[in-house]
Amino acid sequence: MKHAQPRGLSRRRVERLLSETKHDNSAGSRIDALSRRFLGRSYKPNPLIGSANTAEVFTASLDGFDCVTYIETVVALARASNVDDFTEWLRKIRYEQGRIQWKRRNHYMTLWIRNNVRTGIIRPASMPAVPIHSRERVLNVVPGLAAQRTHVKCVPKPAAPRLQPHLQSGDLIFFVSTRKNLDVFHAGIIVRDGKRVIMRHASRSQGFVVEQELSEFLKANRMAGVIVVRPQGVTRRVAVSN
Repeated sequence: MKHAQPRGLSRRRVERLLSETKHDNSAGSRIDALSRRFLGRSYKPNPLIGSANTAEVFTASLDGFDCVTYIETVVALARASNVDDFTEWLRKIRYEQGRIQWKRRNHYMTLWIRNNVRTGIIRPASMPAVPIHSRERVLNVVPGLAAQRTHVKCVPKPAAPRLQPHLQSGDLIFFVSTRKNLDVFHAGIIVRDGKRVIMRHASRSQGFVVEQELSEFLKANRMAGVIVVRPQGVTRRVAVSN
């Protein structure tokens, strides 16, 4: 099925980004290089178009992000070999089975993770000897979406410093809310700089895409725990159209 070009897409800018990173062979190095290109871009609250009462519009703007669209854009670019690849991967990452409908958008991040694990885009990062706790949530913060009961498996916050030796550039990190009706409140991209572990993320409080020490973010924010997943590389041309 042929899909219309996403709103806000600049083919020239995507081509340039892909050209600049075509020699980065691993998923982690591509994500590192691409996520760096967006540092300083504006934080844009509610950047997607669609609601329970409004038709969903597939968008692919590079001008501003919230924390989720920043991650989605970088991961889609890292998997792509051309502009059409990028838009197809972005559609597949953002929507359940790649179907552009508001109800099929991965509104909650535990659903986002589960659906992208199923498609092989990401996998849980291996964290030997790091404890994992399960927390029950009834997710009901999205207006017009039925409540969803889920179990959130995460590394509890006191154990989060023990993650550092296992983290790799390109890993995605999700911060679990302490609220009973929400799973994840923020997300970012991990980059290793020697022994330093940095997180790049679209920050609402700072107003743009920033990087900061992961330890600083953990210290400054209240959370129940963290989830880490690892994007997978593309070793051959994959058909992603439905």
